[in-house]
Amino acid sequence: MLAVLDLSHSGARTTEDIFTGVSQSMPFGRVFGGQVLAQSIVAAERTTPEGRAVHSMHGYFLRPGDASKGITFAVDRIHDGRSFSTRRTQAYQEGVPIFSMIASFQDEGPGIEHAEPMPSGLPAAEDLPDLEAHLAGVHPMSRRLFADRPLDLRHVPSPIYLTADGEPSAHQAVWVRTRRTIPADQHIHRAVLAYLSDLTIQESILRAHGIAWATPGLKVASLDHAMWWHRPGLVDDWMLYVQESPSARGGRGLATGRIYARDGTLIASVAQEIMVRVPAAVSEER
Repeated sequence: MLAVLDLSHSGARTTEDIFTGVSQSMPFGRVFGGQVLAQSIVAAERTTPEGRAVHSMHGYFLRPGDASKGITFAVDRIHDGRSFSTRRTQAYQEGVPIFSMIASFQDEGPGIEHAEPMPSGLPAAEDLPDLEAHLAGVHPMSRRLFADRPLDLRHVPSPIYLTADGEPSAHQAVWVRTRRTIPADQHIHRAVLAYLSDLTIQESILRAHGIAWATPGLKVASLDHAMWWHRPGLVDDWMLYVQESPSARGGRGLATGRIYARDGTLIASVAQEIMVRVPAAVSEER
């Protein structure tokens, strides 16, 4: 994951910088959305004044990316003010845009502060089974696709990979961290936070209808993604990703999420809309 986020600089002009990157190998050959999102943040951040950190981004997934091909990132320096910088990043494959993002960066400064508290009463990450326990009986190759992820995920109450157990609910929480310790540089931690923000957030929409990822004929695709970084955080320690879906209609579902540090500090907020198509038989059954 860290190697994928380490982009190459391909030269610069006065108002545009070009970077290139590669993709992680994916089981179905498509670029993981969180990866291209994080890479776009990295590219934009490299063009900002020293000391400015990303605090918000809004992006659209335009086309599926091919994980076997390189990606080019073009950054436009839209604005540099006394405290804020704005950048637009376009991700291309073979000259065609696959992702478009605008992000804002800010100098750290004092100001008013409050935060929604972390939900209480949830089991600790250490008290939940790891992913391998949920995949008992699954074909070894399929199990390896999950186990090779750079992130450790532990669902509350349980994952919906194979079945959606329990009563349908538009709420869930996921403990998440990187499987290994990573460098302490906050640039890296912010990028990895963007990477993991695209994982599992769609599940509150599916869980609301008792639908598992393994449902035959299910089609899900991310349409857009927004994220706000509130405070510094360490992604190699356990974080709680609290998720809910306020609405689904017309083949689209909206999911929102809040990411907390283990000590309850609110690190980031996320929103994403997805396209979700459920087989007619499953819809009628629900």
